Amino acid sequence: MSSDYREPSTVERLAALMDYQTLRGLLPDFVQEIKQDRALLDAMGLQPKTRNLIDFGPAALSRLEAKAIKDFDVRRQLELTAKANFDAQNQAHGLILSLMEARNHSDLARRLNEEVRSRFGLVAATIALEDTAPVPLGWMTLDYGGVDYIIGETGLSLLGPEGVCRALFGEDVRRIKSAAVLRTAMWRDGRPGAVAFGSADFDGFSPEMGAELVAFVTRVVERVAERWPVLS
Repeated sequence: MSSDYREPSTVERLAALMDYQTLRGLLPDFVQEIKQDRALLDAMGLQPKTRNLIDFGPAALSRLEAKAIKDFDVRRQLELTAKANFDAQNQAHGLILSLMEARNHSDLARRLNEEVRSRFGLVAATIALEDTAPVPLGWMTLDYGGVDYIIGETGLSLLGPEGVCRALFGEDVRRIKSAAVLRTAMWRDGRPGAVAFGSADFDGFSPEMGAELVAFVTRVVERVAERWPVLS
């Protein structure tokens, strides 16, 4: 036997006899020993934190950071949405107060148009009536059956590019890409009409949107307009 002969170490024996799957199968039997072997954990990039927890170093930090960023983004989005809703409600309240101070039909139409432009950034808002009787100065005039033609015979509102038409917006129609059109029925005879809001953005109004806010403003316009009769 050569004098250079050296007995293989335990590690060398394991390396020679075991593949990774065999070694992996043995590890659960040495959990406590592994947790206490700081040199081994450092070499593997693991850090013991408590008796029941191992921190996976940079990998764990990266996951925690990603989750924190995601949670922050979700929370920030909720905050922005809540703020936008709150601001919209405040602007709507200011608009309603202004409409209630209108002195006549023409002043009502002027206030509606100016308020939605300054408060909501819209291009225009108009009030229209079918031509079955006199139409107040400053209001749009629709042909008989015009409301059904625009909104549909059974529709109460129409949101999207389909609502953009010259009959509702006049010369402003060139700058309007989407609109919200709400059916109205004013005075005791329920005279057909509409209140229309025009946006310069294609997605300013879309069929998927709720019409609650513009519908509320429209109902206020109806009630205020009924203060005065339309004189022939």
